[in-house]
Amino acid sequence: MQQSKPKLSKGSHKTSGKSNVRIIGGSMRGRKIAFSAGEGLRPTLDRVRETLFNWLARDIAGSICLDLFAGSGALGFEAVSRGAEHLYMVDSSDKVCNNLSKNVSQIGIDNITIRNRKALQFLSENKTKFDIVFLDPPFGKDLLWDSLEKLIPHLSDDALVYIEQESNAQQQPDERWQVLKSKQASSFKYQLICLNK
Repeated sequence: MQQSKPKLSKGSHKTSGKSNVRIIGGSMRGRKIAFSAGEGLRPTLDRVRETLFNWLARDIAGSICLDLFAGSGALGFEAVSRGAEHLYMVDSSDKVCNNLSKNVSQIGIDNITIRNRKALQFLSENKTKFDIVFLDPPFGKDLLWDSLEKLIPHLSDDALVYIEQESNAQQQPDERWQVLKSKQASSFKYQLICLNK
């Protein structure tokens, strides 16, 4: 989940220091996920989520997912709504993780595990293999490529990884990765990639 100036996407609303984002598809379509506007979190835009989950339409059901920089949880909750078997949400902020836990309880779902860890710490402890990974770290902190490198041993054979980075970023996935899908928004670009076999 990228962190920048607080910005609400279409389908997001803000009231009294709290913001919420709407799940746009699946069994929980229309449900709202609340998060603290003061955290500087910017949930992935509705139109980007719609594109991403169209890309994942044949792969999401029954998958084990990881949202490594969970933030508001928009990508992860969307994955569960669309049929993911289990979701791991990871974030280094106590406040963010507490908020994610509240949302999980309020929605009443039991296939989400929340870990209050830095991304690389979580990966150093993890024993699970993931089918789909959402890798959307805060911009400007050089977290994407270190995380992508450390993620490799934790991927299932046909795993898909969603990455998001600044539109002016020059670095691209190296030769170990295949870019399956790629799009550009105004301030960022996003891709769906997998390991070359």
